[in-house]
This record gives sequence, structure tokens and C-alpha cells, in this order.
Amino acid sequence: MNTEFTELHIEKQFCFPLYALSRLVTKTYKPFLDDLGLTYTQYLVMLVLWEKDNIAVKEISEKLLLESNTLTPVLKKMEANELLQRNRSNTDERIVVIELTKKGKELIHIARTIPNQLSTHFENNNIYEQDILKVKDVLCEWLEKIRK
Repeated sequence: MNTEFTELHIEKQFCFPLYALSRLVTKTYKPFLDDLGLTYTQYLVMLVLWEKDNIAVKEISEKLLLESNTLTPVLKKMEANELLQRNRSNTDERIVVIELTKKGKELIHIARTIPNQLSTHFENNNIYEQDILKVKDVLCEWLEKIRK
């Protein structure tokens, strides 16, 4: 074991618990998203579109902090699954606008149960809503600072 560079031990890293927790939370979503036929990234896209439909790929990309080369294959797959349509803007051919299909819009009725199911899962693991909200507030604050 290398004791000379202890600052590089994984247990000393700030990034590792964030990374590991993110992976575990995403894994927790999986059975709920499987019922919807969505991956976690597709679910994030749907959350954006359920909030505001008919928006440019660029706007989705900015909201989710995803590069367009990451987002485009996700959107193509979702279009193949008839959840959304990709159309060129009438005013600017360079802009691709995303619109939910009827199937995509209807999926919200099933998806709306996911937050409560997750809350129950977390409470069963002694992680309570007030603590989740505190951590979320700090993370959102940090995101704002880092994104600038």
C-alpha cells in the first residue's frame, strides 16, 4: 500500500461519494423506469418535455448538462419508440425542435407515481425527505456556482 500519496486515496476524494451515490440512486430508479420502458437518461428527457413541450434540442441539452452528441442518439431512440418527434424549426433549419407524441404525453400518468415510490424506498433505508431536500438544495446551489 502506498502511504506516500494519501491525498489520492479514494476515501479522501470528494468526488467518489457523489459518483457512487449517483450510480446507486440511478440503480434505484431502474425497476420503475423499466415499467415505463425508459432508461434513466430518457426519463430525464421526458421530465424536461413534460414540463415544457416543443423545445429545441439545445434547450434540453443545457437543462440536462448533456452534450448534443450524447443527447442525439437518446432522442433518436425515443423517436423510434414513438415517444417524441424531432422536427426542424420553421424559422431556422439548424434548430431541431422536440415534441412529445400522444404516447409520450400519456406516459406521465404512470411516471407520476415514481417520486412517491422512491420516497418509500429511501424511508425504508432510513433516508428521510427532509434530509433529501437539504442535500438537494446544497447540490443545486453548487451546480449554479460551478455552471457559471
